[in-house]
Amino acid sequence: MSSLIQAKDLEVNRQGKYILQNVSLSVGKKDFITIIGPNGAGKSILLECLMGTFMPDKGEIDKKNNLSIGYIPQNFNPDNSMPISVKRFLMLRKNFTPKELKSVSEETNISDVLSKNLSNLSGGELQRVLLARSLLGNPELLILDEPAQNLDIKNQLNFYNLLNQIYQTRNISILMVSHDLHMVMASTKQVICLFHHICCSGEPQTVAKDPEFISLFGNDMAKMMSVYQHTHDHSHNEKLND
Repeated sequence: MSSLIQAKDLEVNRQGKYILQNVSLSVGKKDFITIIGPNGAGKSILLECLMGTFMPDKGEIDKKNNLSIGYIPQNFNPDNSMPISVKRFLMLRKNFTPKELKSVSEETNISDVLSKNLSNLSGGELQRVLLARSLLGNPELLILDEPAQNLDIKNQLNFYNLLNQIYQTRNISILMVSHDLHMVMASTKQVICLFHHICCSGEPQTVAKDPEFISLFGNDMAKMMSVYQHTHDHSHNEKLND
């Protein structure tokens, strides 16, 4: 298959209510897709379905053979009762060399915190460590669930700038859920607006003008989004199915 991962007509129903309904999407090589939507829209469940940690009630999911995925969860709280250094935490993952650990540590700017206790890190430091961990093993697809939700504005900007740098320099695809519309809409390649079903999808500036987007996020947010210029030097192939 040409896609890394493809979902068709996914449905998740709980107590007679649809969490996901007829959701179809495809993630190809070198894609950068952001899923947006209000709380309770089914965004995290969709990621879990794609990774295989949650089984949808209906639908099909096809993955490239031996697809390697790096993942950053929505919530990660280090246990203070079990001290562990950053380096030891990273080394819990197997199948990587000391050289790769050094390279990824430098790439994510965590070399100076490797000896620190994981539970003593700042929010920005912890997210960079989780990003480093997700990159070990050189994954083809990076999946992030609200990676900057607990960071202040400065650290949000730093994190997204780092993520964009990784996207530009690595042969990697990114699928991300985020509420930080004013930041991710300016740098992502494609946007999926989800509210149990796919309301709209496409390039950021196109989505910002869609009536479904305006209905969910309001005119003020739509106007804010419309001023961003999408300047990535890459093609925009439509890979999503409403």
